[in-house]
Amino acid sequence: MRPSLDSLPLWRQLLATNAVVMAVRNGTSGTAAIDAVEPTLRPGVQALAFHVWRNWGRAQALRRKLAPKQPPAAVDTLLCAALALAWQEKDAPYDSFTLVNQAVEAAKRNPATRAQSNFVNACLRRFLRERDALVELTDADPLARWNHPVWWIERLQRDHPDHWRDILEAANQPAPMTLRVNLRKTNRAKYLAQLAQSQIAAVADGPTSICLERAVPVQKLPDFAEGYVSVQDGAAQMAAPLLLNALVPGPGMRILDACAAPGGKTSHLLELCEAEVTALDIDPKRCLRISDNLTRLGLVALVRTADAALPETWWDGRQYDAILLDAPCTASGIVRRHPDVRWLRRPSDVEQLAALQKKMLQALWPLLKPGACLLYCTCSVFVAEGREQVETFLANNTDAILLPSPGHLVPGNSTKMGTVPDNQTRDHDGFFYALLQKHPV
Repeated sequence: MRPSLDSLPLWRQLLATNAVVMAVRNGTSGTAAIDAVEPTLRPGVQALAFHVWRNWGRAQALRRKLAPKQPPAAVDTLLCAALALAWQEKDAPYDSFTLVNQAVEAAKRNPATRAQSNFVNACLRRFLRERDALVELTDADPLARWNHPVWWIERLQRDHPDHWRDILEAANQPAPMTLRVNLRKTNRAKYLAQLAQSQIAAVADGPTSICLERAVPVQKLPDFAEGYVSVQDGAAQMAAPLLLNALVPGPGMRILDACAAPGGKTSHLLELCEAEVTALDIDPKRCLRISDNLTRLGLVALVRTADAALPETWWDGRQYDAILLDAPCTASGIVRRHPDVRWLRRPSDVEQLAALQKKMLQALWPLLKPGACLLYCTCSVFVAEGREQVETFLANNTDAILLPSPGHLVPGNSTKMGTVPDNQTRDHDGFFYALLQKHPV
């Protein structure tokens, strides 16, 4: 529930939101920027910042109509943030006049914008008077229409000529809160009953997946602390079953989760099978999150801080029965959960990350036993990080076989590309999956 203006003035939230949006414009992730906000302001600021990022393209186009010469960065950010929040009345978090009044107040209270508070006031008052005409003038601008950078739109048009509109529209919708049931402790039917008793509306959404009607704090989920469920998107829940269904279970089975943080896929593997699982991540702090998640779920894995692309620094020489590589990527498939990503990324990031993915695939392939499988996945909808990456790998590794795989999944409700089993989730993030088998000797 949004704090009242009396208990928490909106101008304070707008000042903090302006700082968060500025941080992203300067290259900081939205998650890190929001985490730096004082706790009393954080929930409101996150909601406002997400709304701003989902409307940032329209806001930039409107600002150019109101002020063709770009003002200083702090002023421009505050002005665009106010326009992003106010331009569409039916979706605005506050009424337009309140937003404008409080944005001007925020401008007056910030040393970086105080001298131009009259300019901010004039632009926003003009916007209120001429809203319909200004919006109509920006309707033909792709940046305003789709609220994504133009380079991103053009790449999607090339990569997915039949689905690019679906991808962009889904990216601007809030994602559902999806749970994964821990089958070692309960089952889907029992947990749905627990949710009903707690008056939390939910529906079954896959073999171990439950979708909530509305997001709730995890502390309100029945037996969350006891490890009955985890929060995990439906597309991400496909990873463990895809890999395990291709294996022949046996004693002493060894699985590597090569980029494991925060541990969702590691724990899912352990919930579904008996195996010795090694979870790697290059970031020590993120490794702590893996361990914390495993502890809550009552599961055990070998968690190591290491660079998966440099096996010589951590590998013990014993080949694995299976490898899961959820490779670093642009995160272009999870923009609905992280709406800052589209404004944080640059065109060059796609090629740089694709090069890292290629390096990881080549480094990990020798660690796989003959006949064993590697599941390559990214939370990206760009083909350079998916289909093209796998095609290049297959061309350069004649001992690799591509098994039936989902391929690229379009984010959103009941929209997908590739082959997805009928019993899988109906609302998921954008993902890519390729199951690669090493040819038996």
